[in-house]
Amino acid sequence: MAAESSRKRSMNETRERILDVALDVLGEDPDAGMGDVAAAAGVVRRTVYGHFPTRLDLLRTLTERAVGEMTALLAEVNASAGAADAMWAKFVARVWPVTHRYRALLALRRGEYSDTIHGLLGPVDELLADLVNRGQASGVFARHLPARLLSQLAYGAVFAIADNNLPTGTLGPRAATITSLLMLGVPETHAVVLADSLP
Repeated sequence: MAAESSRKRSMNETRERILDVALDVLGEDPDAGMGDVAAAAGVVRRTVYGHFPTRLDLLRTLTERAVGEMTALLAEVNASAGAADAMWAKFVARVWPVTHRYRALLALRRGEYSDTIHGLLGPVDELLADLVNRGQASGVFARHLPARLLSQLAYGAVFAIADNNLPTGTLGPRAATITSLLMLGVPETHAVVLADSLP
């Protein structure tokens, strides 16, 4: 019984390590294959395929993990009282630590598995659109685009800044917050105030 429990724990640890490594590998090259993931994780390809029979299974699991984290953050932010622009700023600050991990999903949304990834990211897209819609209704966000599209553009900017932050480290959540708020139609002076008010 103890040996079986230890074996199961070891398998779970290997699976989680493969997922963590896959995020890094796909973040560098969204076209990376299962062999690349196996090599980076220090396991043989058969081990990766034992946990994820296809590349789509791996991508689906990574996306489900991302959706779980991001919907929890959005739900928490949406539950707090406040203006939509302040709530957006709070969300960017909270999501910033995971943007690097999940930046590959933006590229993969445009790849061969785009329909699957779009479908899985649906709950995140809906929560973002709801927040932007609230901001449009209250007059703090621009109304020149539908809430769903505007939220995607602003959210995409956060990931683009996170991706470009890697080589130099000169950009950060402040830049992502201000830029995404500007895209949502918030005046620059107010966007700066909101960004600077975050811990």
